Amino acid sequence: MPNIGAFHPQIVHFVVALLIVGVVFRLVSLTGRLKFTGPAAATLILLGTLAAWAAVHSGTQAHGAVERIPTARAAVQVHEEWGRRTAYTFLAVSALELLGLGLVMMGSRRAKLAFVASALVGVAGLGVLFEAGDHGGDLVYSYAGGPGLRTGNPDDVGRLYVAGLYEQAMQDRQAGKRAEAAELIDMAAKRFPGDPDLQLAAADSLIQDRKDPQAALARLDALTVAADDVRMKLRVGLLKASAHQAAGDTGAARAELESLKAQFADNALLVHSIDRRLEQLKGKP
Repeated sequence: MPNIGAFHPQIVHFVVALLIVGVVFRLVSLTGRLKFTGPAAATLILLGTLAAWAAVHSGTQAHGAVERIPTARAAVQVHEEWGRRTAYTFLAVSALELLGLGLVMMGSRRAKLAFVASALVGVAGLGVLFEAGDHGGDLVYSYAGGPGLRTGNPDDVGRLYVAGLYEQAMQDRQAGKRAEAAELIDMAAKRFPGDPDLQLAAADSLIQDRKDPQAALARLDALTVAADDVRMKLRVGLLKASAHQAAGDTGAARAELESLKAQFADNALLVHSIDRRLEQLKGKP
């Protein structure tokens, strides 16, 4: 079988959708209403079971890069185990569905018993599916097991690196570790000097963490902003105003904001945002 590890996220979403809707349709079919739900349930459950085994196979092919992340191995193994349990559970559900369909073709009244059993095991299977998905989510959101790793693209890996540094810096800032936060932001900005968002983050860190607004202003003045990049112009201007204010120069901060207001006079939303900042400066020397 070809390597389909790169498609594991897409396959998993099909598994979740097909099996949940399939089990719900089977439950509805037992009421005797909406006759179409019976055949639809069998079709969806069978397709979902095939997709579940494809998910197990693709996950096995994709797990290497994630398992190599320090501390992630145990989490990967737990996710894989719940994935296999899901596939086996719905293999049983599919067998009951096929049994029921066979009994229907034979005209047996016991077909409904097979479908009732399928529904009961299917509901339990949805619980197993939830656990598998929950542990998969842990891999992505708690262990970074996915971003930048599935494709191997250097740009993706770079974004993973930046995200890790930034989130740790925010944690350090909240914990009062200002020097550590500034160091991490500086590492990201130095690694990607051409990224304007990172340069803005570094300027903001100079203001908040290092308490050096003059250095922040120098960094902001060195930024090249495209003439049509309205959002970046606004962000730079607002950050300059913050730097001036942090330096104790409220007049310069007010002038920066007034300049922004003039530039974006035709944008009521931006003007309102700038006016709020100006209001905050009222009464300050």
